[in-house]
Amino acid sequence: MKWEEVFTVHVVIGETFNLQNDSGDSVVMISFTGHATGKYFQGIVLGGATDTQIIGQHGDKHSLSARYMLRGTDYTGQDCELYIENNGEIHEQLKGVLFRTSPRIITNSKALSFLNGDMLVGEGLQAEAGVDIKIYRAV
Repeated sequence: MKWEEVFTVHVVIGETFNLQNDSGDSVVMISFTGHATGKYFQGIVLGGATDTQIIGQHGDKHSLSARYMLRGTDYTGQDCELYIENNGEIHEQLKGVLFRTSPRIITNSKALSFLNGDMLVGEGLQAEAGVDIKIYRAV
């Protein structure tokens, strides 16, 4: 199976809220802004974007779940929006990436309608302003 990069979301980390729990899982909620670039879509992250991370008491698990909307233009020049729900796990054994995710995308772009059902994978990479999330689709 081959993977094609669809676009990259350049995440700028905002306010962070922590729930420390000495007797169980802890939670971190991270608000963020940013923008997306790529051959299929260009746009900005709309307000309300949040990444919720659950960290196991013993450091044995670390999940993440980000939900956000983007507004911009598709590769045909049409205005559109994308909703992204990005769920994944952080694994220490990953090389070259911070984490991998299974994104779900909903869009009102006719040209990008393939994203509504394609198999997608996301990878988080360290970036100067925060994190870059590269979204790939199976081709």
